[in-house]
Amino acid sequence: MLVEIDKHGMVSHARVRHARSPQIERGKRTAAITGIVVHQTDADTLESSLNSYRNPKANGAHFLIDKDGTIYQTAAIYQRTNHVGPLRARCLVMKTCKPDDFPKKGGAAAMHRIEMQKAPGDRYPGNMEAIGIEMVGRARLPEGFKPTLQQKKRNLTPEEIRGESAIFPTPTAAQNQSLSWLVGVLRDSIQVESSEVFHHPEVSRKNPTEAQGANWNLAVPTP
Repeated sequence: MLVEIDKHGMVSHARVRHARSPQIERGKRTAAITGIVVHQTDADTLESSLNSYRNPKANGAHFLIDKDGTIYQTAAIYQRTNHVGPLRARCLVMKTCKPDDFPKKGGAAAMHRIEMQKAPGDRYPGNMEAIGIEMVGRARLPEGFKPTLQQKKRNLTPEEIRGESAIFPTPTAAQNQSLSWLVGVLRDSIQVESSEVFHHPEVSRKNPTEAQGANWNLAVPTP
């Protein structure tokens, strides 16, 4: 299904509410859109994320899906936003390279620099090429959780420990229905390949449970 996208990059459809936050936009894209990255907000409510997007130099994604399935567009799709983070090496998954091809020093930043020298099709989409979709949902530590000995030795703050060990909730059925509709219309309207839609932890070093339950392949009735 095709949707109308105006000259500013805003989707014109009854299912999408406009809540554009210029603070999260980082300038016009200088490369074609080649992918979609699906996130969770790590916030309890829609309002807390929308409020954070209004802060100067805030980071955020292009779309935000509330727990009831309501879709908000928070940035123009022709604008870059910072939502991906340092890229993982796609070639390791495709088995076209080996860990030894990357420097042992420098970690994620070094890998990201090497990946960004590749053509978009040979790496995961970064901020310049990817549309970001956030779903409201906050990660929580399991009941009775205790920091590991390694975490104690690293002197991590409580928030750093939560970032590593908390578990994101499964998106609601309404969120996944809306996600499936949105991904479908974006793929059709912008010509993004089905293979170029990713959960956030696939493309960047994030909590592995983020968006784990996101499903954008549900059958969605045509409006």
